[in-house]
Amino acid sequence: MTRLAAICAALIALCGCQLQPLYAGGSAGPVATTLSSVTVAPIEGQAGWFVYNDLKERLASTGTARYRLDVKLDDNITGLGIRGDRAVTRERRSLRARYQLIDLSTGAVVLDATAGSDSGIDVVSSEYATVAAEQTALERLSPVR
Repeated sequence: MTRLAAICAALIALCGCQLQPLYAGGSAGPVATTLSSVTVAPIEGQAGWFVYNDLKERLASTGTARYRLDVKLDDNITGLGIRGDRAVTRERRSLRARYQLIDLSTGAVVLDATAGSDSGIDVVSSEYATVAAEQTALERLSPVR
């Protein structure tokens, strides 16, 4: 009987905590409306084109912009596996982004952070296949998660 009373008390306390889903209200909710007020500044380079398009699609900017998202990308390919004849057999492609969210009314930086991702690439005897693998790695690294 005391166990049942404890469970009932816990359920009543849980109902009273007033937790609400973050994305409640769908596209009309506070999170979605805030995200739609963010405009994305153009990003340089091929990787920038991929990231820019993905950000615009995910943020679904509509109406008047309150914030601007500035992104600077650093795309780097490093040789890892090196054979005895000094030929590279494996590469790592790194894509790092420094992003700043700027309040357009005050010019203040609201958020300044970095994010990054890596992908491994096998270097094969065909130069075309290696370049294609590097391009595919860039396309996989570019979407915003």
